[in-house]
Amino acid sequence: MMEKNEKKKKDGFVDEQYFIIPTESFGNYAGHPLIKGMYLTDIGFFPRARHHYREREEGTPEYILIYCVEGEGHIHVGEEKYVLHEREAFCIPGGQGHRYYADEKNPWSIFWVHFKGENVGYFPLEEKKVTKINSRHAQSRIITLFDLLFQVLERNYTLGNFIYISQVLMLILSEIYFREKADEASEQNRHVTAAVRYMYKHLHENLKLQDIADELKLSKSYINAAFKKYTGRAPVDFFINLKMQEACKLLKSTNLYIVDIGQRLGYNDPYYFSRIFKKMVGVSPKEYREKELIQP
Repeated sequence: MMEKNEKKKKDGFVDEQYFIIPTESFGNYAGHPLIKGMYLTDIGFFPRARHHYREREEGTPEYILIYCVEGEGHIHVGEEKYVLHEREAFCIPGGQGHRYYADEKNPWSIFWVHFKGENVGYFPLEEKKVTKINSRHAQSRIITLFDLLFQVLERNYTLGNFIYISQVLMLILSEIYFREKADEASEQNRHVTAAVRYMYKHLHENLKLQDIADELKLSKSYINAAFKKYTGRAPVDFFINLKMQEACKLLKSTNLYIVDIGQRLGYNDPYYFSRIFKKMVGVSPKEYREKELIQP
């Protein structure tokens, strides 16, 4: 926290970059289909911003994204307090009172941008949480995108440049909020795929969730959450559904007795197999086979 008010600085840092973008002052620019979704009003870079301090009791109409490239700083939104470190981003929602400032001992270097538009709701900007960028490669991409914005802002205020600025801003937000999550989602999807392949190889067994967890060396809770996210089903329910799909295939394409099909799929009790099949498919195995036989 600042010790003396006279030390507080809104701007004026060595090597800073700072632009106010008059998007709404240029005729129909803010209403253009490729701009109105997301557009800047202010943007800057404050390096080694010792004594940096900003306070707005009523907030701003725009969202404020702060991305820290080194050092650390402190952000207060309402009664909540956050600390922002290197390779971390935070978005202050519009209309919320706030203050933020550089750490006294390790002042931050930050990119910051004020923006608004019709598409802000597609990003998790109201969550008010610190988002960590996990790799230096990702940070390098974000810095490159900010540099592109500064380069374009040094040119003329043409419609084409405003469109470009809006698209680059959306790339920055996507890099921060979706690309990192996409990597995580891709990992989850890979685990679900591996589990489904394991299930296909063991349709003749009665797998339990613990069996799948042991095979993949993952926790039961993780597998359960991943399956519900990608399939809408619990893992065991999904496995039973695979069994019933295989049963349908065998009923249509073979002359195997129903009891033998059940046994192939790990059901030694034919009555239990028929009960599960009817619950999942809507008709009994016998009715299903008869229905398929009379299909033209």
